[in-house]
Amino acid sequence: MTDDTTTPPLFQILSPEGRVAPDSPLPLEAEQLERAYREMLLLRRLDERLTALQRQGRIGAHLSTLGQEVVPVAAALVTRQTDWVFPAFRETGVSLVRGFPLWRYLAQVFGTRDDIQCGRQMPGHQSSRGVNQVAWSSCVGTQLPHAVGAAWAARRRGDDMVSLAFLGDGATSSGDFHAALNFAAVLGAPCVFVCQNNQYAVSTAFDRQTAAGSIAIKGRAYAVPAERVDGNDVLAVCQVLEATVKACRKGGGPYLVEAVTYRLGAHSTSDDPTRYRSAAEVAEWTRLDPLTRFESYLRRCGRVDDGRLAEWEGWVKQTIDEVVSAVEVQPRPDRRTLFDDVFARLPWHLAEQRAELLGVPAHRPGG
Repeated sequence: MTDDTTTPPLFQILSPEGRVAPDSPLPLEAEQLERAYREMLLLRRLDERLTALQRQGRIGAHLSTLGQEVVPVAAALVTRQTDWVFPAFRETGVSLVRGFPLWRYLAQVFGTRDDIQCGRQMPGHQSSRGVNQVAWSSCVGTQLPHAVGAAWAARRRGDDMVSLAFLGDGATSSGDFHAALNFAAVLGAPCVFVCQNNQYAVSTAFDRQTAAGSIAIKGRAYAVPAERVDGNDVLAVCQVLEATVKACRKGGGPYLVEAVTYRLGAHSTSDDPTRYRSAAEVAEWTRLDPLTRFESYLRRCGRVDDGRLAEWEGWVKQTIDEVVSAVEVQPRPDRRTLFDDVFARLPWHLAEQRAELLGVPAHRPGG
């Protein structure tokens, strides 16, 4: 009789010191290794800038991705552009790796006229048909049934699209998680559930919100194969995600991947993590920083040196500086766009409301 409560082993390629065992296969070519580092570096520096902008009162809110750059970069590198992404809180970076322009990304954060969502979403809730990414929801877990539905629809019409359903560890305690896994397994939907287990559901530690030894074992209750991978090891995450996506594309049904990582920053810019976790815990996970770890590996194999790293740092900083300066001064969306994209044909009552709105001066003294 098998023990369904046993935690699967943690798959790892890179050691914490950035070493690779001699017989370990590498999932990325040499050029992809460098690209993966540059993309992770961009996400890290962008996160730092957005946090600073929020503290300065220049943007409304920001949810930090500090220490969680691996999963979005790996997911973008091993999937096709035709695959659909259903992000949770910290995976919007997938869109940038897939080619979504940084100026469009920041236009959404600042809520300017160039925001393709016309300023209707909270900052950071990115979406774009151009890169097949759906906007994430602040309501935890609600994107999971949507990802299953999209995957099932693709399977029914003979499309080999795979949907990636991202979630955090806290979302596994939501009803949507259980409904999504059950439907995905029953329907054989080509959906890969990718859980970034960053150890905290906002301020609730992992062992306080579930009695399970891991997230991966939760898939077994629904006959969903599951893998557990070191979420701070970009090589391991690329290998696991590539394998599970390929299996789904060939009709292997859904998979659950638990990427074990850590949220080095606060849950959001309104959170104070010192209230619920120790400095020693943060220091221990900082030692496992995925960017530092990957850099150590690239140095060991001669792919980078101080000069090249400085060049990449300079390019990233200049790019972010230029885009922030250009986007921040752009005007807000035209208020008449409030009524666009609501109905195919605007009904009479909204037409009346639009006329009433446009009859009021756009800017009045005192507000």
